[in-house]
Amino acid sequence: MQDICFKPRLIPALATLLTVLLFVHLGNWQADKGERRAAEIQQFRERARHGAYLIGPSLLDATLVQDAPVSVRGHYLPAEQFYIDNRQEDGKPGVQLVAPLQISGSQTRVLVNRGWIAWADRRSPLPQVALPSGEVQVSGIASVPSNKKFFLMPEHADERPQLWSRLDLPRFAAMHPEPTQTFVILQNPGDAEDGLLRRWPEPEDRVAMHRSYSLQWYAMALALVIFFCVASLRKRVST
Repeated sequence: MQDICFKPRLIPALATLLTVLLFVHLGNWQADKGERRAAEIQQFRERARHGAYLIGPSLLDATLVQDAPVSVRGHYLPAEQFYIDNRQEDGKPGVQLVAPLQISGSQTRVLVNRGWIAWADRRSPLPQVALPSGEVQVSGIASVPSNKKFFLMPEHADERPQLWSRLDLPRFAAMHPEPTQTFVILQNPGDAEDGLLRRWPEPEDRVAMHRSYSLQWYAMALALVIFFCVASLRKRVST
């Protein structure tokens, strides 16, 4: 008669235990990030009920204002304006115009994505849209540009100094010694009448993303435990 018994081996058991603990730790880490992000979103919504967050010269932690409505006073620096290449709207090629705004009463800058304009003929000069002169009030949504670099798209020199392949905040900060806020303001559609299109995507639901990653890590830990238990079953021959 053959019986089934549970007989794990030491080394596989230790390896499984360490891996399960790692997966659970990663699951807890992602769950904690999701909870923190949910609390931040709730805080942003509370702020929005009381109006836009006023940006001053003090440098802010970008995670505290990300996706929140913001407002700032200052004057644009036309000589430092640049363009983000390869941006499409309704299937049409174009660029986004990004202008530094020097915050009133300080040397601190904040980048303002003013919006999109068509640019189909790459042999033609870059499109020009006049910047308001003097002190202005700019309202929009605080956004933190991604620093991810695509593996299959290596960095290369831009065609023109003012034409950037992506919005690179560290690059801008390295080019200018003045302090710069670590987020970009996506200007509100009705904030200026300059013909630029301002159609911004909805903020990414990072809470759901983190919770999904958390469940994946927990599921992997559970699957590994089940696999180890099944693999540790042995046939025992009894007479």
